[in-house]
Amino acid sequence: MEHVSLLIKNANVFNSYLKKFILADISVLDGKFYYIDRKQNTTFQADEVLDAEGMYMIPGLTDIHMHIESSMMTPELFGNCLAGYGVTTIVSEPHEMANVKGVRGILEMISAAQGAPIDIFYGIPSSVPSTNEALETTGGIIDCAAMKHLLEEKDVVCVGEIMNYREIIRENTLEITKFLDYLREEYPNYVIEGHCPSLLELELAKFLYLGINGDHTEHTLEEVKQRIENGMFFEIQHKMLKPEVLEYIAENQLYEYCCFVTDDTMTDVLYEKGQLNYVVEQAIEAGFPPEQAIYCATYTPCQRMHLYDRGVIAPGKIADFQLLKDPAVLKPAYVYKNGVKIFSAEQNDTASGKDYSDKYIFPEDFYHSVQIPEMKLEHFQIPVPADFKPDCTEAVVRVMEIHSNRTQTSEKLVTMPVKNQCLDWQKSGCLLAMVIERHGKNGNIGYGFITGAGLKTGTAATTYFHDHHNLFVVGGCPSDMLAAVRRLNELQGGILTVKDGRILSELALPVCGILSEKGVEETALSLKAVRESLENLGYEHRNPIMSLATLGLPVSPALKLTDKGLIDVNKGAVTELIVR
Repeated sequence: MEHVSLLIKNANVFNSYLKKFILADISVLDGKFYYIDRKQNTTFQADEVLDAEGMYMIPGLTDIHMHIESSMMTPELFGNCLAGYGVTTIVSEPHEMANVKGVRGILEMISAAQGAPIDIFYGIPSSVPSTNEALETTGGIIDCAAMKHLLEEKDVVCVGEIMNYREIIRENTLEITKFLDYLREEYPNYVIEGHCPSLLELELAKFLYLGINGDHTEHTLEEVKQRIENGMFFEIQHKMLKPEVLEYIAENQLYEYCCFVTDDTMTDVLYEKGQLNYVVEQAIEAGFPPEQAIYCATYTPCQRMHLYDRGVIAPGKIADFQLLKDPAVLKPAYVYKNGVKIFSAEQNDTASGKDYSDKYIFPEDFYHSVQIPEMKLEHFQIPVPADFKPDCTEAVVRVMEIHSNRTQTSEKLVTMPVKNQCLDWQKSGCLLAMVIERHGKNGNIGYGFITGAGLKTGTAATTYFHDHHNLFVVGGCPSDMLAAVRRLNELQGGILTVKDGRILSELALPVCGILSEKGVEETALSLKAVRESLENLGYEHRNPIMSLATLGLPVSPALKLTDKGLIDVNKGAVTELIVR
């Protein structure tokens, strides 16, 4: 009688090659699947035996495009949480940490993931900064030499999303362009992830010609069609679960050319709804065939990332799997990693995200990353240009208009009163926005204004501010704004709201100003309180946290704010706040 580590009896096993379930007994030897016994007539001596009693066995879910930092959790705690959702492999792109601490930040994220119960691989951040030093100040910079260094790390499996997609298809001297040239010579089949919203026709062809053949961003149906027709692998996140897109994939049997990803999952959503399992469930509810949905959350993402040792239940493959009572409802009864149980719904301890007593400790300077100039009330005054006449009573100002259904802004010209050669902005109907450089490099302060679907009253401030993660504050009362800035400095990072001198909500993010070391429940509840506070202060958006945090992202149209000032994203240049 042969000896195996684990024997699962009477399971409806998902066969990725046939895309259907087959009743079988499954044996595991040394962390890998050994035999899928469809006849159920082979006897093994096993260290552990589990009768699945007809439950459905599917491979562990694999999320190949996501950012751990979006959860505001450290890698080990994040991985601990995902285990309970049946996610056993992720590929994280740590460009948020890289923007704060450069290569050191990436290497620390890799080290911090070693204690996680799941496999955490990484992509090389290719756009740090997301634009250039003329448009934003970052704590770290990833150049071509740094990318080559990261290429040698064993847990690095791809080039992360290339975000400066319009600049890279023109003649340029970008560091990522140099790195792509190097890859073509030395690693011609290396996986390169893209970020190219709206690119079509010849521009899309130029992007693909560079070897960047994956995309995860939000698109129209025509944009999706052009990507798949031109050989680009399409990664479907939650906001792309559009009926017309899912129907197009199903009608044309395009399952081989796509997968599901999460990109960004905030902690409260992670805690209340799940991660990749939630995206897949929503796709099934929207009409995506369950077997194909499982296929596109297990097999195709692994193929995309050249992780050929997993994503399928077959002899010799890594024994990462979960047992479900309903294949359309991805709430696992058990989750196994390398043939070892890492989650049981009966115990529910793995997914709790509680603090570890031996949590990973980051370097000391990672806990002291907010270095801002001393702020005073006079910093919240904006003088008009020196060439304005002394008797000038008004000025035309560029304002960022926030929209409720997207993170992109638009430019709006607003006439503001002028008093004592300063903008009398508190009477303008707009709120003041400021970005304060916090990496200790130059002390810059960029000024702007917001209107539209954002805050209507009160103050919000955050150091979690894509991608440069400088300190952002917006509000209508200078004293509240000053209090918010000082509080973030005390916390060494976080996100909070203030009104009438009182802190309404607060989430501390002491690791590089972007991560919490608390468990998923505590972090989620604090973040949810901030979200609800933003909504109570008038923020109208499907995700006010993300909307707020991307008001400084200078690769997302049309007008954004960094420490350098207002950025005209389409022109890729700093523009004047006061027009005339």
